[in-house]
Amino acid sequence: MKRYVIIGNGVAAAGCIEGIRGTDSKTPITVISEEKHPVYCRPLISYYLEHKTDMEKMNYRPADFYEKNGCEVLYGRKAVSLDKENKKVILDDGSSVSYTSVCVAAGSSPFVPPFEGLEAVEKKFAFMTLDDTLALEKAVNEDSDVLIVGAGLIGLKCAEGLHGRVKSITVCDLADRVLSSILDTDCAAVMQKRLEENGIKFMLSDTVTKFSKNTAYTKSGAEVKFDAVVLAVGVRANTELVKNAGGETGRGIIVDDGMRTSIEDVFAAGDCTEGNDISSGQKKVLALLPNAYMQGFTAGVNMAGGESLFDKAVPMNSIGFFGLHAMTAGSYDGELTDCSENGNIKRFFIRDGLLCGFILIGETERAGIYTSLIREKTPLDTVDFGMLMRTATSAAFTEENRRKKFGGVV
Repeated sequence: MKRYVIIGNGVAAAGCIEGIRGTDSKTPITVISEEKHPVYCRPLISYYLEHKTDMEKMNYRPADFYEKNGCEVLYGRKAVSLDKENKKVILDDGSSVSYTSVCVAAGSSPFVPPFEGLEAVEKKFAFMTLDDTLALEKAVNEDSDVLIVGAGLIGLKCAEGLHGRVKSITVCDLADRVLSSILDTDCAAVMQKRLEENGIKFMLSDTVTKFSKNTAYTKSGAEVKFDAVVLAVGVRANTELVKNAGGETGRGIIVDDGMRTSIEDVFAAGDCTEGNDISSGQKKVLALLPNAYMQGFTAGVNMAGGESLFDKAVPMNSIGFFGLHAMTAGSYDGELTDCSENGNIKRFFIRDGLLCGFILIGETERAGIYTSLIREKTPLDTVDFGMLMRTATSAAFTEENRRKKFGGVV
């Protein structure tokens, strides 16, 4: 019997389901979900810690989403291998699910260095899933000292989520600045200052070398006492299913613009993939929610026999800490133009007459206009880019382009 199988139950999987159903309304869909929760909006887990949202509001789709779309969900089951010859997904209990086509939307997992003594730490956590969040919430109280290893997006959102719920929060990182993968030194300093103003302490250019129960010893020789530690050093794409089946992988599962892998009838979408970044012309893991959905939707359409491409992917981050917002997109491999003013940072990177990237801190409204310039590869000499750098407005486009991009809005 014909059957679609989706491995994973995140945003990419939801997109895949909707892509399939837009083309094929009848063929059964089986979703293999290692987590025991319906699809939820993963970036909201820090807001749950802050009590700014609840379990119901975290749901990415309504309660009847799977039923309405004819999906069978196998909760608490993990896919351990792909039998590509017999077109079967082998599960952790030894059972198997046959497929006509399959989408691997397996996401990513925390990367935990082999810290000496880590096994003796009782309260240690990751911060990537709802279950991670629920476990951390139970383990801390207003008297807890928390150490977060990693000053990237995951570690800092965890710090913000814990703010006001624990006694102290210390963040350490081997890098010399926060958010080192997306911000330059000056921009990182602005975000760090806002975090410090809210009581977050930092130990940068320093990291843990070993643990001893409730004490961390750092590279600089410092000792940090803690009641709980959050390991947010980094993540790795879950590529094993495709790699072990003989498929092409790099840092992620290699996909084309139709989300096809190198294995026939095997697609992939979301944080586990490595696709084309149009801002740099390189293949990259582009782990962010909008890309995950569009990759999943594209895979679903093609699995069901339709035709779809997702060929406008760029790295993007929209973040904020204690009311200070930042947005970044694209590649910084270009000539820098700084238009910062009135406390707002605006940095644009231009290469070959095209906008290839930007960093905004403070004023981020209508930043989608800049992202559109990158995605569409709009020549900057066809718009009033001087006006755009000062304010993101449709008035900088010609009347013809306004009609195309904004439906006639002026």
